[in-house]
Amino acid sequence: MPLQIDHTDLKKLIVVGDRVLIKPKSPMEKTKGGLLLPPGVQENESIQSGYVVKVGPGYPIPAMIDDEPWKNKSDEVKYVPLQPKEGDLAVYLQQDNYEIIFKNEKYIVVPQSSILLLVRDEELFT
Repeated sequence: MPLQIDHTDLKKLIVVGDRVLIKPKSPMEKTKGGLLLPPGVQENESIQSGYVVKVGPGYPIPAMIDDEPWKNKSDEVKYVPLQPKEGDLAVYLQQDNYEIIFKNEKYIVVPQSSILLLVRDEELFT
């Protein structure tokens, strides 16, 4: 059962940690041979694809402990960034994802470890 989120602005959603918010591609309705597929057939496939909408900050890095009191200390958390970028086409494993409904559209929250492949077309953004 997908989680229903009743909010008006996608920009206010914050993806945390190593998670990626993906808008799934609409599945093909026909096979190459021309057979019509029922709606739930491709949703049960173990590998899916979709477009990256938002990306979390990444993996947190533990704070370094300095014994030198004259250095400026920063409480700011640092992260190892994730590979996916907004607009990438991601091929991901179905097993570890979470489905949410936002403005009557389906989105998937996937950990970066479930993403198998990214397709990045830089020409789309220039």
